[in-house]
Amino acid sequence: MPHDTLQIATVAVGLATALVFGLLATRLRLPPIVGYLMAGVFVGRFTTGVVADAALASQLAEFGAILLMFGVGLHFSIRDLLDVRGVVLPGALLQTALTGSVGVALGRLWGWGWGGAVVLGLSLGVASTVVLLKGLERRDKLDSSEGRLAVGWLVVEDVTMVFALVLLPAVAPMLSGTGVAAAGIGALLLPVGIAIAKVIGFIALMFVVGRRFVPWLLEHVAELGSRELFTLSVLATALGIGSIAATFFGVSFALGAFFAGAVISESELSHRAAADALPMQDAFAVLFFVSIGMLFDPTVLMQHPGKVVTLLLVIVLWRSALSYSIMRALKQPPRSAILVGTALGQIGEFSFIVAGLGASLGLVPPEALGLLVAAAIMSITLNGPALSLAEAFAQRLADRAAVESTAATAAEHEGTHGPRHSPAMYATETDHDPFDFADVIGHVVLVGFGRVGATVAEAL
Repeated sequence: MPHDTLQIATVAVGLATALVFGLLATRLRLPPIVGYLMAGVFVGRFTTGVVADAALASQLAEFGAILLMFGVGLHFSIRDLLDVRGVVLPGALLQTALTGSVGVALGRLWGWGWGGAVVLGLSLGVASTVVLLKGLERRDKLDSSEGRLAVGWLVVEDVTMVFALVLLPAVAPMLSGTGVAAAGIGALLLPVGIAIAKVIGFIALMFVVGRRFVPWLLEHVAELGSRELFTLSVLATALGIGSIAATFFGVSFALGAFFAGAVISESELSHRAAADALPMQDAFAVLFFVSIGMLFDPTVLMQHPGKVVTLLLVIVLWRSALSYSIMRALKQPPRSAILVGTALGQIGEFSFIVAGLGASLGLVPPEALGLLVAAAIMSITLNGPALSLAEAFAQRLADRAAVESTAATAAEHEGTHGPRHSPAMYATETDHDPFDFADVIGHVVLVGFGRVGATVAEAL
């Protein structure tokens, strides 16, 4: 039977090329995401032309974004967010607002319309969840205090972008300057109000019905003991809720998948669901980044080098410095502020999703996506080495503080109890074992400095 193999060939070429470039990036000690993006650039229509169908690349990117949003929802924990809400809620919202304002100012300075400037600001206001989670996992920091702060910060940024994705189509006519002036402000408020009402209705449905039905479904499927059926139930839940969101509430498919993941994350089977869905999620996450690379026109680097460098400075320096300053203002220790601030100095998938929506609404100029992809590739490339340097610097500060604290404790003890004796002197005076350190207080002997020992040392 004759059939069109273009889609299959595109997926096959995309995954194979991503494997090669991902391995190369890993060998060079770069995040694999850099390799996936470069793989897309390599096979895209602007370079080798192996994959020349831009519409197909956009469809793959959209499907990848759906599963990426589902994965973000799986990492969304209301309990964890409440534990750090005093820092991440004001911090993330302030950082997004200030960085977004810088992006809007840049867009206007470059002659873009208000729509393009707002989309640019939103794209710069959110970091990549995938990059941050992978970076924390590689350093075994995901469950540390810094890891919880960084993940909570990203959750707030992601939820902010979720609402931006919902509201952007409603305010697009005003931002583009078409169709609003004649009808007045009511022409804007009505669609915005309807969009907000739909989102609230969908969220209410998920948390009233979904939080009961989805765990019940997963538990009953899990009792059957079939791994395939459980995996199928997880994916069917994600895509089914996404379909309901798009069909009946006019909400994006990706937003529906996000709330599907958020509902599943509250289930007792959330860890199993995440583990079973991970291979599919990772595969389509790779396709998402490859597809974004396919849409990237490298000539933007030669045509607008100043804009690319400016965006890179805003992402790497401004975002990191601003996040650090906000955390210090919120009374967080220097170590946490340095690590979290550095980890947030990059952008990724949500920025591409927002920019793609802006392009589909006709708000951004043609070079906008290219500028963002170029800046994202560079910021992700720099983020790994920057985070390693920040970690070493933060550890040096912690060691110095520990030495100063120990010296202060020793001085205080000497002032209270007289001079402390060396072990040899102690043995001479008391005939005790020369290695009896019973009089030494405020010390810990740590044997072994592997992954567990390093974590214990950091906690101490």
